[in-house]
Amino acid sequence: MDEKLLIDSQEVDKAFKACFYTDEEVQGFAEGKPPADTVIVEGIQSKFGFHPKRLEAQRGKVTGWLKLLPYQFRKNGGGGQSFLNACVQENGVQWTGLHQIVEELFCLAMGLGLAECQLPREMWSMFPGVMPYYVINVD
Repeated sequence: MDEKLLIDSQEVDKAFKACFYTDEEVQGFAEGKPPADTVIVEGIQSKFGFHPKRLEAQRGKVTGWLKLLPYQFRKNGGGGQSFLNACVQENGVQWTGLHQIVEELFCLAMGLGLAECQLPREMWSMFPGVMPYYVINVD
């Protein structure tokens, strides 16, 4: 088994932060009212509003990272897996110890239509660790 670190958690965080609107871009909008074209994604702890063009610019990176997650996450593989298992790559190497970074990756993926939460938040309590299961739509 290849024991290399293939997903760089700092790069995931950098890509995530690159997708936000600048202060200047939201100037003049009422508090809590994002621009009309904002891509809103609900993560585990927070909702995020992404700039659509900057989010789309990350598609290649996000797709590549998702392909490195365990095959069980894939829609055409295992059909989905617990969020808690996403900190490990397909090769068995843990790529991050921070759930926040895993959440960032899944929020980017959901915003791009590359991943989805399998059940609504109200049903998460039936899952281990009360964490959602995600399925990724990449080949």
